[in-house]
Amino acid sequence: MSTTNALLQHETTIRLGFFFGVFLVMAGLEIIRPRRELHTSKLRRWGSNLGITLLNTVTLRLLFPAAAVGVAMFAQVHELGLFNTVALPGPLVVMLSVVILDLTIYCQHVLMHKIPILWRLHRMHHVDLDFDVTTGARFHPVEIILSMLIKFIAILLLGAPALAVLIFEVVLNATAMFNHSNVRLNLGLDKVLRLLVVTPDMHRVHHSVIRRETDSNFGFNLPWWDRLFGTYRPQPEAGHTAMRIGLEDIRSERLCVNLLGMLKLPFLRA
Repeated sequence: MSTTNALLQHETTIRLGFFFGVFLVMAGLEIIRPRRELHTSKLRRWGSNLGITLLNTVTLRLLFPAAAVGVAMFAQVHELGLFNTVALPGPLVVMLSVVILDLTIYCQHVLMHKIPILWRLHRMHHVDLDFDVTTGARFHPVEIILSMLIKFIAILLLGAPALAVLIFEVVLNATAMFNHSNVRLNLGLDKVLRLLVVTPDMHRVHHSVIRRETDSNFGFNLPWWDRLFGTYRPQPEAGHTAMRIGLEDIRSERLCVNLLGMLKLPFLRA
């Protein structure tokens, strides 16, 4: 059995291992080196944020048992997509697939902010009154399903190999927890890391109550797209410790912290 086949066979174990590993590391660093003081009950927030994460995981497994890796394998068997019809070196195909899939997620994120009906779904992610590692997995189930369908289309069009999709999924999940963490990084280290990955200070700007800051720094993994398309904002106007997190017009804990309220939010009058 090849290394690639072994990795794909243990996809669930690999993804769960990285999830819990990165989560525990970032949660520990939040205690040791916090960037900001948290203002909402951590127990309540974590209960709701992790609850929505579990609900999303179960929902995706029920609706799409094969998940994104299964779609990639289907495309390969049926020779669908660009990279299944163009002869390129395997490592280059994997690298290009990961980068293009990341660009797809960036574009999806921008659309979530620009199209009103999609913003109604996505704002559940933004109404979190604090910003920490659990915010990175806090998305409405309908948005998660829509995001997965968009990912399926991108994989089929690209003909992205299953290994690339697995790498992308693991890295995206890990970086989402990293860049949503309430961790204080050395400013010099942050400056260097921003060349390669979205850092917590970079993405925190995106969770500001100021709309022009909310509509910036859309990247989850690679930081290049924001600079390329003019959506990069280096720092919040109020500074990281003084900035307000969330949305100015939705501050009720019933909608921002309570799990049932979070699920109802997209269907309430704007």
